[in-house]
Order: sequence, then C-alpha cells, then structure tokens
Amino acid sequence: MSTLFDLSFYVTVPFWALMILAPTWRHTRTIISSPWIVAPSVVIWAIVALPVLDTMWSLVTSPSLAAITTATADPAVLTALWAQILAWDLFLGRWVYLDSRDRDIHPLLMGPLLVGTILLSPIVFPVYLALRTVVRRAPDAATAQANRVTV
Repeated sequence: MSTLFDLSFYVTVPFWALMILAPTWRHTRTIISSPWIVAPSVVIWAIVALPVLDTMWSLVTSPSLAAITTATADPAVLTALWAQILAWDLFLGRWVYLDSRDRDIHPLLMGPLLVGTILLSPIVFPVYLALRTVVRRAPDAATAQANRVTV
C-alpha cells in the first residue's frame, strides 16, 4: 500500500512541473488542457478504494469525525483519500494555470501560487480568485484568437 500511496503523488509531479517550470512551453498548454491528466491518480484511487468501497461509502453517506478517524487507520482508505486529494488539487491547479494563461498573468507570479495550490489549495485558491479580479481581464474570444495568429 505504501507504494501506491507514494505513486499517487509521483504521477501528478510531471503535470505540476510543466505548469510551474515550463508554463510558456508550447506543449504545456496542450497537455494541461486535457482533464485526463488526473486519470493516473483516479486509477490509483480505484485500485485502492474498490476493495474498501463499503467503508468509503459509509464515510460519505454518514460522515463523522470518529468514523473518519477510525477509517483512516486502514492504509487502503488513507491511500484512497490521499489519491483523491491529489487528483482534486491537480484538477484545481489545472484550472488555475489555464485561467492565468488566458489572463496573461506572469508565470513568475503564478509559479508560487501553483506550488501553494499543491500544498494548501483551500488557502491559495481564494488568493488566486482575488488576484484574478485585480489583474487584466481575460480577452474576449475574438481578441484571443487574433493574438494567437502568427504572421
């Protein structure tokens, strides 16, 4: 189970690396635009969650701190929750990256925010939402298309 726990993080790293270290590389946007980048994490989630699906189901249908505390003592449940958190953070980071590129927010500003999204997305996501209200608005579709045309 430890291997799958670790693997659930490592399968997200290439996508985070692209968004943080190569945000303007011509292939980064194409790769990150696919919502399927979360699929490796979801596959790991499925591998570990399916055998404990009854426990997972009871956690979401009758949540309580005591039940979650008890359930997370099971490495499979904890690994499934970890894979789910990582998949969600990656999906959220993907949206932030794509939105910031559409708004032309400088990558040097976005790099730390994306790292923050990996570490503390519930804090950093509202910070990004506040930032996007004060930066240049996203261009309309016609302007965006005109900016993409190269001569």
